[in-house]
Formats: sequence, structure tokens, C-alpha cells
Amino acid sequence: MTKKLMSVHEVAKLTGITARTLHYYDEIGLLKPTEITESGYRMYDVSALSRLQNILLFRELEFPLKEIRAILDNPDFDPSEALAHQITLLELQYKHIGELIAFTREIQDKGVTTMKFDVFDKSEIETYEAEVREKWGNTNAYQEYRQKAAIRKEDSDSRIADDLMTLFSELGKLKEFTPDTGEVQEKIAALQNFITDHYYVCTKEILRGLGEMYVCDERFKNNIDKAGGDGTADFVRRAIAVYCD
Repeated sequence: MTKKLMSVHEVAKLTGITARTLHYYDEIGLLKPTEITESGYRMYDVSALSRLQNILLFRELEFPLKEIRAILDNPDFDPSEALAHQITLLELQYKHIGELIAFTREIQDKGVTTMKFDVFDKSEIETYEAEVREKWGNTNAYQEYRQKAAIRKEDSDSRIADDLMTLFSELGKLKEFTPDTGEVQEKIAALQNFITDHYYVCTKEILRGLGEMYVCDERFKNNIDKAGGDGTADFVRRAIAVYCD
């Protein structure tokens, strides 16, 4: 029986990822097409789609592409065992996000400073991720990733804080515009991505809560206004509200 092959367009429609992404995955060797037609069209079979599903699950868990490739190419990789690990990691993230949502709602409801930094602790997730990486990611690519991560960590605290204040400074320069202006909204998107990249997954609900905290917490408000000028914290809060709506 002839095996069923799907085109890039069909795979994109099925999965929601773009054709450009599929082409990129091919270029970096992460997901090669099953075959290429004489006309140059990439075609994918069930095995390729199964690998793509694993890629997308690991991406949801924020594993870098280079690391995902190292894991999937490991001869000891077990798809069923990987799925069990992925479920556990997703459950841990779900629990963590739930705690963050409850925390930001507490801030929103009380309208006052609420100091509770343990809610940002991701050590349980990171420990489990490390187990997955150690099991299948002990490759040259993985070691390179870990080395770069260690280098970033050396100066991360002060540098990340400075970069965050730079974002607020840039937002402060846009106060002459309305919060719904495209340029302002792009900066808010950059702020959300920055928090996700350096601290924790920042959903829109969490971001909205942070916007309120930027105004309600005097220390946040003073630091943000210092970076971007008086009124920056309130401007950021209003811009975040527009973004989240």
C-alpha cells in the first residue's frame, strides 16, 4: 500500500505552524522531509509528523531547537518515555502558572503591595528538565548550550535588571503617544517576551497583574518612573491593559 504523504501546505494547515518554519526546520536538520518531488516540493509521512509533534511539544516546554535536535537524534531516545516526561513537565508548568495567576489576582484584589517571591520559584520545573536533558541531551550540541547558559548566568542578574529598566526607559519616551499606538504596543510585546525569556512564562493575565503592580507597588512605580520619567508606570499599566484586551 502506498504510504500517505503530505505537502508543506497540508502539514502547515494541520499543525498551525508556517511553511517558512517547516523550511527552516529542514535547513537546520531538525525535521527533514520524507522525500522531495521532482518539482522540488517537500513531502512528509506519518513518521515525520510524529517527529514534528515531539518538536512542538518540546518547544512548548521552551527547549531550544538545537537541544531538541540533539534529544530526538539520540539513539536511546524513547518516544513513549519522552511523552511521559513531557506530560509531567506540562503539569508542573500548569501548576506554576496557576500559582502565578492566583498571586497576581491577589495583587489586583488587594490593590496593595504583596510580597511573595517564592511564587516565582521554578526550581521544581528546572530540576525535572535537567533530568530529561541528562537522559537524552548529553551530546556536543547540548554541552555547547549548557556552556553558553553558564556564561550568560555569570552577569545575568545585574544585566537583566538593566535591560528591563531600558525597556521602561524606551516606553517612557513614548508617553506622548496614546497607549494603543502600534509602536507602544510593540514595546509591550517586547516587555512580555523579556519577562518570559528571563523570569517565567508571562501570559497576558499575568502581564495585566504586573501592570497593576507597577502602579500599586511604590518601589516598582518609583523605579519605573525613574527610568522613563514621571508617569511612566501608569502609562505602562494603561498600555498593558490595551495589549491584554
